[in-house]
Amino acid sequence: MSEDASTPRLPSASVDRDRLARLLGDPELAWLVDRVRRRMERDEPLTGPVALAAPTAAQRAAAERLLGRAPGTGRSLSVRLDAVDAVLRRSGISPDGLAAAVTALTGPVTRLADVREREAHAWRDAHAPLDALIRTTRPELADWADRLRQDGLVRRLVHTPHAAKALLGNAAEALRRLPANPAVSLPAFAAAAFGDAHALDDGTPLATLVLSGVRALTGFPDGGGAEWRREAWASAGLLKDALSSTVLTVGLRGTPDLDWAAGSGEPVVLTLRRLTRVPPHTAPATVHVCENPTVLATAADTLGPACPPLVCLQGQPSAAALTLLRHLHTHGCVLRYHGDFDWGGLRIAATLLHRVPWRPWRYTAADYRAAAAATPLAPPLTGTPADAPWDPDLHPALIELGVRIEEETVLDGLLTDLAP
Repeated sequence: MSEDASTPRLPSASVDRDRLARLLGDPELAWLVDRVRRRMERDEPLTGPVALAAPTAAQRAAAERLLGRAPGTGRSLSVRLDAVDAVLRRSGISPDGLAAAVTALTGPVTRLADVREREAHAWRDAHAPLDALIRTTRPELADWADRLRQDGLVRRLVHTPHAAKALLGNAAEALRRLPANPAVSLPAFAAAAFGDAHALDDGTPLATLVLSGVRALTGFPDGGGAEWRREAWASAGLLKDALSSTVLTVGLRGTPDLDWAAGSGEPVVLTLRRLTRVPPHTAPATVHVCENPTVLATAADTLGPACPPLVCLQGQPSAAALTLLRHLHTHGCVLRYHGDFDWGGLRIAATLLHRVPWRPWRYTAADYRAAAAATPLAPPLTGTPADAPWDPDLHPALIELGVRIEEETVLDGLLTDLAP
C-alpha cells in the first residue's frame, strides 16, 4: 500500500540508503521527489500519476530504471506514485514506502498545515500588547483593535509576526499615554516615549498605526493630507507645531490684548503657543461656543463691544480650541455649545463633549424640530448617522425629519441669546 496523510513522515531505520540514493536519488528524478515532498507538505495522498512535460531522454531512462519498465512514449512523462511505492516496498529499499524514502533522501517534511498554524499563533501573539492595553487602560479601543486584526493594516506595514509584535507594543505604549494633557509637541512626545524624536514622523509604520489609534480614541473623522494629519494628531494633544493650531474668539478677556480686542468688538485668533504660554487669567461665568465662523463674525459685526465671550471651533476642535476650553472650564466657566444639525455636526459636538464638558445652546431635539419647521426648503440630510450623547432624542429626530439645519439658518436666534 502507499502512504497516506496519517502515516508518520520519519524514515524507517530499515531504509537501504545506498540503494535508495542510486535509485530514487538519481538527479534525473529530482522532479519526482520534489512532487512527492509537495504532496507530503500538503497532506495529500501519495497515489495516482504525476507528469513531467517535455522530459529529456535521461529523465525517461531514470524513470525506467526506477519502475523496471518503460513509463510510456507520450510527449510527457507520467509516473504512478502507487507503482513507485510498491517498488520500494518489494525491493526492501524502503519497507515503509515512498514517504519514508523521500524523508530519508531529503530530510523531514514540514506540513504546511503546521506552518500555517504556527504562523497564525504568532500573529495572534503579536496582538498581545494591544490586548493588554485594552484590558488595563483603554477598553474604548477594543473595536479598533478588532478591525486591525481583520483589515490587514499591520501585515501591510510589517511582514512578520515578530516585527508586528514590536510595532504593536510601541503603538500600545503611545496610546497608553494619550491624549496628552497639556498638549506637547509630537517630536517631544516621541522622544519621551521611544527615545527617538523621529519615531512618529509621517510615513513610518508606527506613525500610521498610532494615528489610526488616535482617531479611534478621539473620534477624529476620516480625511487625508498634511493639514488633516496635523489636526488629527492635535486632537490627542500632539502638536506638529504650536503656531498652526488656532482658535477664533471674540469678547473674551483676561490679557491686555484680549481686553483691548473685547473692548473694540474685534475677533482674535489665538495660537496654541500663546494659549500654553499666556492663557487668560480670568474666566467669565459663561462662554458660548459655535461651530462655524460666520456665527462669530456676524456676532462681532452686530454686537460689537457688547458681544459676550464667544469661541468658534471652525470644524473639528483643534488643540488650541481644546486648550482654551479646558482652561475656561477648569476655572469655573460654563460652556454652552451649538453646531450644525447634521451628522458631521453631531460628531464634532460628541468629540468636544468627550474632551470638555458643555451644555447645549439651542442644540437639542426640540430646537432641531423647531428649526426644521421654520425652514421648509432645508436641504436633505446625508452621510453616516451619529449619536448625540447630550440628547438621546436628537438622533431619532434627524432620522425622522431627514433635513440638515446649518448654524447660519438659525443665526437670528443665536444672536438674540448673545445680545445684552
